[in-house]
Amino acid sequence: MRDLRSEIHAVFDAEAADINTYSPLTFAYIGDAVFEIIIRTLIVEKGQCAPQTLHKRTTKIVRAETQAKMIEAVYEQLSEEERNIYRRGKNTKINSSAKNASLSDYRKATGFEALCGYLFLKDDTERMIAIIKDALALLKIDL
Repeated sequence: MRDLRSEIHAVFDAEAADINTYSPLTFAYIGDAVFEIIIRTLIVEKGQCAPQTLHKRTTKIVRAETQAKMIEAVYEQLSEEERNIYRRGKNTKINSSAKNASLSDYRKATGFEALCGYLFLKDDTERMIAIIKDALALLKIDL
C-alpha cells in the first residue's frame, strides 16, 4: 500500500523535487493542508454530524492559536533537524496578516505548519502524525 504522496506521484506520473530547495513558506503551505486533512479525518470519523458542526470542531484546532500551543507542547520532543525547520518557518518574513491571532501565535503556527509540510514531503508521515498525536494528548484536545 502506497502513501498519499506516492500515490499522487504514480497516478500523475510526477517526480518529487528536491525538498532542500523549498522555502519554509512552501513547507507551511503544504503543511497547512496536510494538518487540516488529518484533523478533518479524525473529526469526521468520530461520527456523522452536520457540516457546520464539523467545521466548528475543525476550526478550533486548525487555527493559529491552537497550533502555537501544540508546537509549544511538543517542542522539547523535536529533533534538532525538526527544531531548525520549525524555527525557519516561524522566523520567515510573512507577507500576510494574522486573522484572529496574535503575530506571535501566527508565526509559531507557520513554523508548526512548516514542520508538518517538511515531514510530509520527506515521506515521514509517521513522525508527523506522532507529533500531532502527542500535541493533542498533551493539550487534552478533544476532537
